[in-house]
Amino acid sequence: MDPRPRGIAPRLSRRGGRLLLAAPFALIAAVTVVDILSPPEVHLGPFLIAAPAVTASFAGPRMTAFVGAVAVLAQAVVAVVRTRLNDLNHTYQIVALILISVIVTFFALLRERHEQKVTRLRSIAEAAQSVVLRPLPHRSGPLRIASVYLAAEEEAQMGGDLYAAARTESGTRLLIGDARGKGLDAISEASLVLGAFRVAAGRRTELPELIGQLEAGVGSAEEDEPVKEGDGPGGPDTTQEAFVTALVLDIPDDEPVVRLANCGHPPPLLLRQGRVSALDTGESSPPLGLADVHSPEVVVESFPFDVGDVLLLYTDGVVEARDHDRVFYPLAERLPAWVGDDPATLLGHLRDDLHAHAGGRLGDDAALVAVERLAPEP
Repeated sequence: MDPRPRGIAPRLSRRGGRLLLAAPFALIAAVTVVDILSPPEVHLGPFLIAAPAVTASFAGPRMTAFVGAVAVLAQAVVAVVRTRLNDLNHTYQIVALILISVIVTFFALLRERHEQKVTRLRSIAEAAQSVVLRPLPHRSGPLRIASVYLAAEEEAQMGGDLYAAARTESGTRLLIGDARGKGLDAISEASLVLGAFRVAAGRRTELPELIGQLEAGVGSAEEDEPVKEGDGPGGPDTTQEAFVTALVLDIPDDEPVVRLANCGHPPPLLLRQGRVSALDTGESSPPLGLADVHSPEVVVESFPFDVGDVLLLYTDGVVEARDHDRVFYPLAERLPAWVGDDPATLLGHLRDDLHAHAGGRLGDDAALVAVERLAPEP
């Protein structure tokens, strides 16, 4: 159960909510006293409108209506003390105050319903994330792993970015990817790729065969999707193919190498002894879901990955984050400052630095996975 008082926006604490609620009542009391003591030609009653208007910005409709009623009562007291209740000037002020109170109460109701909707969406997103995007293991054989997911939308905790890990008989396989688009369509594509990876990654399959099974998962989603009127060759939706950029890695336990296949995804970065280098495979395979357009052979390359090395996997939401000058986030330039940190600490620094660069709001979802090879246990 939420411990915060009913009618207060979720972002407010109990103590902060009480302090804010005291402000409109203090305003009503101050305006009432000063208006009564002012000369006959001075009327401060219109300032009472500010009380319910301010309350509507942080409290619920019931509290807003209550503050409005108190303000109307205060205006009536001023009218009785200064002249009479049916005085024309005070009558207009009371009517105007009632109308404004009703209007701001209505907007407070709309705001409260929106906050409830956002809360439900966040709950659904968290449930979906726990099912679809499972946490990565902290250890997998000689590897230490950490991950961070940063959602661009405040209402959601998950989008189209994805990552997964699977244990094999001889090592660990990792997947990171980015489904095209946003919203439920992207989440659906991501879930299909993750499901195919979890089924096939632990088997004795080579990386090209594993990529083929991931490709089949994305292709099955396109076949099951109903065709809209006007779709088809030359139709309006022919450029809206579903695809997923992906990077699949195979890291054996007893060999200091990493084998990777790149399907249109940003290359991983290797941190070694204070230096940062990109593991670029040259010509990468096309993203998953575009095999009908391009059908080249899947390229698998091996790179040294020894004890103490750290691999950083990321999605394009990281390197495409912009600051107020529209400058992209310089990931490779920032990494040397944190070389030597463990994966969790490294990602913590990156997360904070990325948010600071983007002004606290990302333009796209971002996922980060850091993998460190440890010395073999005795």
